[in-house]
Amino acid sequence: MAPKRTLAVVVAGAAVVAAVALPLFQPWRVFTDTVVDEALPGASPTAVSTAVPTTAPSLMPSSSKAPPTISVERPSAPVVLHKGKLISHEHDTSGTASIVRLPDGARILRLENLETSDGPDLEVWLSDAPVLEGKAGWHVFDDGKAKSLGQLKGNKGSQNYVIPAAVELSDFRSVSIWCNRFNVSFGAAELKTR
Repeated sequence: MAPKRTLAVVVAGAAVVAAVALPLFQPWRVFTDTVVDEALPGASPTAVSTAVPTTAPSLMPSSSKAPPTISVERPSAPVVLHKGKLISHEHDTSGTASIVRLPDGARILRLENLETSDGPDLEVWLSDAPVLEGKAGWHVFDDGKAKSLGQLKGNKGSQNYVIPAAVELSDFRSVSIWCNRFNVSFGAAELKTR
């Protein structure tokens, strides 16, 4: 084959490979960051007081005192239920993951001081898989029970993910920053009871 024709075939082949590989691998994301810093949601202190008569009003003697008051207290601040430190898997990852119950009873997964690589198709997963260090832990999170809490909002910062009310926390023991594109964990944390 003539050198010019060989060069043309090589260039055409490289163009086809680039056209397929660039959108798939998105190598430029190694150099990009998305920073998200969300505050921990919380509600103002609440106390519900309800006056409950002990007998029907018409039967109460006129000299009786006011009916007793029953007070139902709700936590005035978020409560950490589970917490763990993120470890690196496919990419350097650090920060903490916590499951927090808010004063209104809602639960969130909170990532704090997250640092990982930006990547294609990253999600935050709750999983029943153990957190294993090194390459042994890269692919375990899709082997058993897993629940996606949505797309990773940013690869740096602190962020919150709502845990649906139907999710049984006892079914899960870890969280993973999961790359759906390549079925690999960027980083993960074991969620320990506080």
